[in-house]
Amino acid sequence: MSFANVIRSNPLIYEATGNYYKDNSKKVVMRTFVAAEISDKNLINSIKKFQSKVNIKAKPVETQNLHFTLQFLGEVSEEISQKIKQALQTIEFKTFKVNFKGIGAFPRMKTPRVIWIGTDEVGAKALTDLAKKVESVLAPLGFVPDKPFKSHLTVFRVKNRIENVSKEFERYKTEDFGDQEISVIKLKQSVLTPQGPIYSDLEEIKAKP
Repeated sequence: MSFANVIRSNPLIYEATGNYYKDNSKKVVMRTFVAAEISDKNLINSIKKFQSKVNIKAKPVETQNLHFTLQFLGEVSEEISQKIKQALQTIEFKTFKVNFKGIGAFPRMKTPRVIWIGTDEVGAKALTDLAKKVESVLAPLGFVPDKPFKSHLTVFRVKNRIENVSKEFERYKTEDFGDQEISVIKLKQSVLTPQGPIYSDLEEIKAKP
């Protein structure tokens, strides 16, 4: 029996809850997402140095938590997480390099909620293609992205409204932070705490030779 047939023979009910889908077939036990992590030491040091220099009222993302979210899945049961792992292991991709450069903000620099580092066009396309592969294999399980993937690396989160930070980041518009090869993606669990999220690995999918 094919993977798709297995899914059809075990129908699941997903309820749209904001920006994720909740598994109602079992007791919800974990909050999950698929990610490509930042692990290059030189890149991490470069980002950490940048975070320490910037003078804004925002919380820097801890360097061990830096990652691209390829797809946020939301809260799922252990049973569904096993099906997600099986689906993700069918993905085939080759190692590719991403260059990190420039600074941006969502929704805009005048009223930022998130400060991010951008990527080069080639790396952005490779990341987008990889996110589409993740989306494709998880679609039979009922997972649909709430928004299109954009290749940005979140480095600050703004909790309370702050003033225009355009001038503060002006000199970093063309900053080159370094690069990293993406050779692994992971299914991650996120546990939210008052001190910030705690991430752990649930599954690892390696690039093909």
